[in-house]
Amino acid sequence: MAAQKGKDLLLKVHDGAAAHVTVAGLRARRIAFNAETVDITDTESAGRWRQLLGGAGAQRASLSGSGIFKDAASDARVRSLFFASEVVPWQVVIPDFGTVSGPFQVTALEYAGNHDGEITFEIALESAGALNFAGVTP
Repeated sequence: MAAQKGKDLLLKVHDGAAAHVTVAGLRARRIAFNAETVDITDTESAGRWRQLLGGAGAQRASLSGSGIFKDAASDARVRSLFFASEVVPWQVVIPDFGTVSGPFQVTALEYAGNHDGEITFEIALESAGALNFAGVTP
């Protein structure tokens, strides 16, 4: 995969009707996938090497980003999701890789600003169910 522009990684939320809309002008963003392991090593494990039980641990994804909201409607949508602790469908578009979609909950929402600049925000989301991955066809 060739180098890509960070601005092309998009974070989108379901609009409550039938589509996903881009939330904000994110200046920094990150997605992390994690899987817990289940250790089944015992005294008879070959060479006493650790053994893991495949498919048994919980998987999760964490999203985070910071930037400026695209408009007042985007700000209101994300803010209402946070205060309602609502789980809704989100999408993360990763250029030349694919799209990750599924239910997420906003777990952190921070606002900041300087007296001579724009208001910025930071957001964190945690997966709240099974995620789907649609890869880009080469």
